[in-house]
Amino acid sequence: MFKTLKNAWRIPELKKKLLFTLLIVVLYRLGASIPVPYVNPDTTFGSAATQFGQGILQYLNILSGEALGKATLLALGVSPYITASIVMQLLTIAIPALERLSKDGEEGRKKITAITRIVTVVLALVTSIGYAMFLANYDMLVVDKPNFFQYAVIVACYCAGAALVMWLAEKINDHGIGNGISIILFANIIAGFRSMAQSVWDLATSDKLHIAVGIILAVVQVLLILGMIVLIVWMSDAERRIPIQYAKRVVGRKMYGGQNTNLPLKVNMSGVMPIIFANSIVAIPSTIASFITNQDNWFVKVISGNWGFVKNIENESLRTFVQSLIGFNYNGWIYLVIFLVLLIAFAFFYVAISFNPVEVANNIKNNGGAVPGIRSGKPTVDYIKKILNRITLVGALLVAFIAVFPMIINIVTNYFAATAGLFTAFAFAGSSFMIVVGVALETTRELEAQMSLRNYKGFLD
Repeated sequence: MFKTLKNAWRIPELKKKLLFTLLIVVLYRLGASIPVPYVNPDTTFGSAATQFGQGILQYLNILSGEALGKATLLALGVSPYITASIVMQLLTIAIPALERLSKDGEEGRKKITAITRIVTVVLALVTSIGYAMFLANYDMLVVDKPNFFQYAVIVACYCAGAALVMWLAEKINDHGIGNGISIILFANIIAGFRSMAQSVWDLATSDKLHIAVGIILAVVQVLLILGMIVLIVWMSDAERRIPIQYAKRVVGRKMYGGQNTNLPLKVNMSGVMPIIFANSIVAIPSTIASFITNQDNWFVKVISGNWGFVKNIENESLRTFVQSLIGFNYNGWIYLVIFLVLLIAFAFFYVAISFNPVEVANNIKNNGGAVPGIRSGKPTVDYIKKILNRITLVGALLVAFIAVFPMIINIVTNYFAATAGLFTAFAFAGSSFMIVVGVALETTRELEAQMSLRNYKGFLD
């Protein structure tokens, strides 16, 4: 990857694209630090430490580069645009008119892009209204009782911020190295790694642990992170190749075909989308509970695990550990099981809507190809479906392992961390690393493709 960046830097045109992309990322990070009128930054930061520590708010805070927790101008980040893109992708499958537009070449894609922008603004408006009410309910504004004008200013700022993020992403697509939303999301998650590195350092230098124990735990965490990165890279490149043989055919005086090729099927064809879908759904109960101020509410007790028998446990660390286990939260086993089931289900669902075995089999047949030993038509479709289901299951289990393994580590170490008086012993999220590594690999391939188009072969040396 670094060699590809070095070689791309030597090409003047790609160098301009890299510098433009870097400029957009810097402008975005500056915008993520601009405060919004009528919002108290100090109060927001203190209150968000508890409210943004669980549920979907924590996940959105990571995607926004911690801008959501600080209630800055770009607090909504890329979430409205990503959600709008997912909605349009699903509607393209469900609505025939949109499906025809998607197959109508460049003109159709422009129309779908315009509709996606409108959906993004609508989602940003709805999200901004809810976020403004959230800030007011938790006394994060400089005024006690905001009026309509103050609400309108806050909502307008957040809508403008979401539209600005969409515009910056499209500028990266047009004048940068491409993958604008992915690049911005990459920068946001990288910005959040500072707090993770700080937690590793605090663990190694904590006076509540023996210095040798703290260093060993910090080294183990670093090794686990490196091992997970290696696994993600291997999984991203893994594929199952179905052999395809094309028959010879004579056109005029020339003979075509007769070559052997293959149909590559990625093991992780769905990427991080199952994690995004599963996180969004499984975090809804804890997010709803965070909006309820009455801690004696039965729904809050179920979600937090704060039952009567738990309160009777005298050991505070043990009480916290039991509460987290039986509660519907990030460290609870119920949350873990439901998240795992949803992740695998969404992996199959996303592959089903993004890959059509019937269309692939027809394309192979129309081009005079066939799978060796398999007849054309329905037998080929059934064979591709069988292979696709197998590799989808393997890919879903690998993605589940990457996403769930940190949760298991947190559950196991939670009690010991609480006993030592630490907030947590291991602080890393597999989904974040999947996004970062995936964007890095995708950007590297994009640069290699652009260098290949310019007949530059330095990256192959």
